[in-house]
Amino acid sequence: MISLITFIAQALRISVPYGFAAVGACWSERSGVVNIALEGILLNGAFGTAVVTISTGNPWLGLLGGLLGGLLTAAVHALVVVSGKADQIVSGLAINIAALGGTRMGLKALYGSVSNSPRIPDLPHPDLEGAMAALPEVLGHPLFIGVLVLTALSTWILFRTGFGLGIRAVGEDPEAADAAGFVVARMRWTGVLISGLLGGMGGAWLAFHQHSFTEGMSAGRGYIALAAMIVGKWRPWGAAAACLLFGGAEALQLRIRIEMIPNQALQALPYLLTMIVLVLWVGRAEAPAAVGSPYERGESKSS
Repeated sequence: MISLITFIAQALRISVPYGFAAVGACWSERSGVVNIALEGILLNGAFGTAVVTISTGNPWLGLLGGLLGGLLTAAVHALVVVSGKADQIVSGLAINIAALGGTRMGLKALYGSVSNSPRIPDLPHPDLEGAMAALPEVLGHPLFIGVLVLTALSTWILFRTGFGLGIRAVGEDPEAADAAGFVVARMRWTGVLISGLLGGMGGAWLAFHQHSFTEGMSAGRGYIALAAMIVGKWRPWGAAAACLLFGGAEALQLRIRIEMIPNQALQALPYLLTMIVLVLWVGRAEAPAAVGSPYERGESKSS
């Protein structure tokens, strides 16, 4: 029983950054913008959290630093692909590479290390002891509560409000949305920036959970979050459920030890599961029709 509770707590803990990033991806892709840059957003969010927390000693201000890191990273992506109409995949990959190198340089410049920052405190949450306390400790964390609230709020806004209709319209048919009075560029900028804020919160969770920033700590989570969004059919709750699946696989990998299987193979389990699920699921998932396509006001669909 204790082992089961510990496993569930670990799976939930691992799923939180995936959840923030995947729900953020729903916002971006529903508006028509592929956000491969989520990996860099998570990384810069974690770095911003660590730097501000170390500078001020206040983890709540550190959370704001994470939000700012994610927001600025997303703004760069939006500037390049929405305003500049550059290739969205190339922009995202370039941002991810820049974030990896930039945070490494930042660590060296600020703390004299290329691997990790000084230790930071976590946000206030239930600090209990013992295996039975693992689950309430996760459930009571402000960012765990935050990912649940923001997933529900995102679902309501995207599918129950006029603003959400605008976001979805520019991702499905930007020409028709433009004719209906929606400013396509503004809606796409908004979707990408919201994606950055949510991804920044996911990065903050990584920094708080590990009590420091470490080089490359996003470790592919942005890409797995994109896969979760696809499995969840571009819907926040579906994406969050897929994140639980991937988080459970990673928690399982951390707990099992099989003598005949190399440890490296077990470490690859979450990524292998991601590929298998995508192969089985991607044909059933229908992306927004105009995702990945730049839009110039006045252009026709045939141009």
